[in-house]
Amino acid sequence: MAFCFRDHSVVLSEQILSELAEHYIGKFKATAQQAALVADTLRKHSEVVVPAVTSQVAFSDADDLPVLGTAVAGHVDYLVTGDKQLLELHHYQGIPILSPREFYDLIRASA
Repeated sequence: MAFCFRDHSVVLSEQILSELAEHYIGKFKATAQQAALVADTLRKHSEVVVPAVTSQVAFSDADDLPVLGTAVAGHVDYLVTGDKQLLELHHYQGIPILSPREFYDLIRASA
């Protein structure tokens, strides 16, 4: 993950950081303090944007709309996610949606 911050700009939103902290606690059994430390570290090393408004028609899962809006607001080249519903879109407003593995393979091939 260090290469992401070293070689690329990472764009996040407060909504994504909040969801990350929630999943970090649930999936990894971390404490709230540990989750806050991870979120704060990511916040310090990323560009944090306010998500653009996205249409509910564009995607049926309202919880994922801020993720799409963050990608749009951040003018990103790629949206990297493990969310299966987002991955099924393949792209959004011209932004390719890739799994972490797909993104890693892509940047490795271009190096």
